Amino acid sequence: MDVAWEEQGWERLGEGVGRRRLPVWDATVGLVVGERGALLFDTGSTLREGAEVRREAEALLGGGRGVTHIALSHPHFDHVLGTAAFPRAAVYAAAGPGLPPGPDRDALREDAVRHGVERGEAAEAAAALRQADREVAGELTLDLGGRSVVLCDVGPGHTARDLALLVAGPVPVVFCGDLVEESGRPQAGPDAVPARWPDALDRLLRLGGGEAVYVPGHGAAVDAAFVRAQRGELAARFGVS
Repeated sequence: MDVAWEEQGWERLGEGVGRRRLPVWDATVGLVVGERGALLFDTGSTLREGAEVRREAEALLGGGRGVTHIALSHPHFDHVLGTAAFPRAAVYAAAGPGLPPGPDRDALREDAVRHGVERGEAAEAAAALRQADREVAGELTLDLGGRSVVLCDVGPGHTARDLALLVAGPVPVVFCGDLVEESGRPQAGPDAVPARWPDALDRLLRLGGGEAVYVPGHGAAVDAAFVRAQRGELAARFGVS
């Protein structure tokens, strides 16, 4: 199934595969459409932003359809705080520490506020954030109806929990989260695992191969050569091989 991506301001990446670059932080949300299901990759930075993405996704899908699956790339506010806008979708995340419930709700709220989200909005989204219905260790294949996608626990790297998404096809599409960034230097915060980040990019490259389209967490889609170059830059930056 294909959809009219451009009519809703989305970028078409392949048949049944598209993404939206959200304002302010240029974070990507991806959408993969099958005959029976639709998977959203990341959900935005607030409940308001998540609700906007939900409306756009439902307009793209048509026929009263909605998002059935959500994959969260990593537990940073600009990628997860819109999740509660999709109460009926099954939520997937990489296995490991770092997602609520727990003290990380407070960390997510305060990080959002530091980056300019209004405190009340940040508090509402953090309080409502759902725990993942399933944690992915290794790889997990989901059947969306005539289209299979693979969730792959490729981290740690940018965080302790980095989940990638492979959409197979004539030209594979790999959603990378913030393991790859095009619009700026990859950000390594206190929850990064620098010594293992280059290895995570090696896993991404094995997942997609040399001909894939790689979709960063921020910025324009790139190719395998860009990912390999960024891998070399990160290895040099962090003093690892």
